[in-house]
Amino acid sequence: MNRASEGLESIVAKALRRSPAAESAMLAWPLACGSAVADRTRALDFAEGILRVEVPDAGWRRELMNLAPRYVAVVNKYSGVVVRRIEFVVKG
Repeated sequence: MNRASEGLESIVAKALRRSPAAESAMLAWPLACGSAVADRTRALDFAEGILRVEVPDAGWRRELMNLAPRYVAVVNKYSGVVVRRIEFVVKG
């Protein structure tokens, strides 16, 4: 089972690295944060090393800011670009 998940991870990483730079980081967001968070957030754009992600409210923003270093590491693992930080923007 472990080899299957490693194989799938490798396929996903290769596909994301072939994507256009800005899209690569945005497409990696749901992989980094997981489906529960991805359902409530949306990657808006990526520029100059900053991935901007829309969140529903200030509470979500606070919580996700604490997890941002972990998310940056995972996005960088999968995407073909280097994300230096994630900026969380409250919807509206």
